[in-house]
Amino acid sequence: MLDTDLKAFENDILEVVNLFSNAINLKIRHRATESEINSEKHKVVNTITINNKTYAYGNLITFENEIEHKRLCKRYAKLSMYKALVAFTGEQYPWGALTGIRPTKLAYSQLSSCNEFEDFFQNVMLVSKEKTQLTKQVIASQQGIYLPSHDLEKDDFADLFIFIPFCPSRCSYCSFITSDIKFSAKYMDIYTKSLIREIEESVKLVKNIRSIYIGGGTPVCLSDENLTEILSTVDKYNKGVEFTVEAGRPDVISESKLEILKKFRVTRICINPQTFCDKTLKEIGRNHSSLDIEEKYNMSKNYFSINMDLIAGLKNESVEDFKFSIDKAINLSPDNITVHTLCIKRGSELSQDTNRLKICDIEQMIEYSNFALQQAGYKPYYLYRQKYMAGNLENVGWTKNNKACVYNIDTMEDCVSIIACGANAISKRLYNGGERIERLASPKDIKTYLDKIDSIINKKKKFFEKKLT
Repeated sequence: MLDTDLKAFENDILEVVNLFSNAINLKIRHRATESEINSEKHKVVNTITINNKTYAYGNLITFENEIEHKRLCKRYAKLSMYKALVAFTGEQYPWGALTGIRPTKLAYSQLSSCNEFEDFFQNVMLVSKEKTQLTKQVIASQQGIYLPSHDLEKDDFADLFIFIPFCPSRCSYCSFITSDIKFSAKYMDIYTKSLIREIEESVKLVKNIRSIYIGGGTPVCLSDENLTEILSTVDKYNKGVEFTVEAGRPDVISESKLEILKKFRVTRICINPQTFCDKTLKEIGRNHSSLDIEEKYNMSKNYFSINMDLIAGLKNESVEDFKFSIDKAINLSPDNITVHTLCIKRGSELSQDTNRLKICDIEQMIEYSNFALQQAGYKPYYLYRQKYMAGNLENVGWTKNNKACVYNIDTMEDCVSIIACGANAISKRLYNGGERIERLASPKDIKTYLDKIDSIINKKKKFFEKKLT
């Protein structure tokens, strides 16, 4: 139970509390006091009492405006709570007091102001040496692709994202707003027509498309006809940029689908096994085997750059099971391998069974993936974190052969606007060199999206035509 006088930051502080395994049983009281040294320099003291044991931490903060003032007050409130809980429980976590989903974004912010972030990560935010080094490697891999927003003409570039909300079945860990095609096939034709209208109106709002990404769901579970209609529309506006389609599930990849993707200049696809253990595939709700993954990969590898997703911590998998999947993926040698740490996502089947993941060997799994992938010539190129992840760890995209995905870097680093089409698609617009970000979400429900397509298109026009301030 948390009692804090910083009500504006209560949810942020609670994120820190929730890192700790027995926090729900603790009585925590937090009070913050602030004294002015001068107009731009204050001393902030955070006092935390946990089950009648008190800890106090003081910090000097220097700021130029009220936005920066609030940001620093929140940072040190969270850091103080983390320190107090470490002292009380004896637990420590590899990302220290960092709870945001983008560690690299914080690192870039530090680099822009003082040309270093490692000391800040390790000695201020208490991030481990290993995770600090991982962040450094990711930033190095992004050089030449990452575009600081202040270096661009405002609104000159945007990524085009298209969402296909259909899947052949629903996996137990999935929280995406997708619909099983057994129940939603009746919407596919009209969804395709509405989506094409939205795409055609949306691309008029962008000067230059930097990359294209069609995700889901499982886009290739559409009929050949519907997939062709969508891709042929996109092709009219493609000036030869990176073009990714999430093929995803091997059970819906076919020769005809691959031919369509090739015809319309798709450059990158995702074939996502999640695991190469057949028993686990059945348990999580997949309708394919590990042999199917290999077969579809071999069908595709000469035509596309390929990403494979794997998940550490799937139900009943041992460290050896996970090592087997990592080794199998490395032997297949796709250009990209993304390693996810299992997390509880609201709305997933998994969230109905548990509210906290306790996977004893999860750190060993992630450590092995980091070691094995680097030994095989892969480099980490993007990184993000989520709430309620097993072990408070991370998801990392790995690449070799200089095939890092532009879209993944752009969306994770918030460095380029995104114009998004489809149900549950979220457009993002950057202002003032990325200092401010606004978002516009479309309805999640397919039928609601279809009923409101005219309104969605009009709102998006106003959103992207609004003058920068």
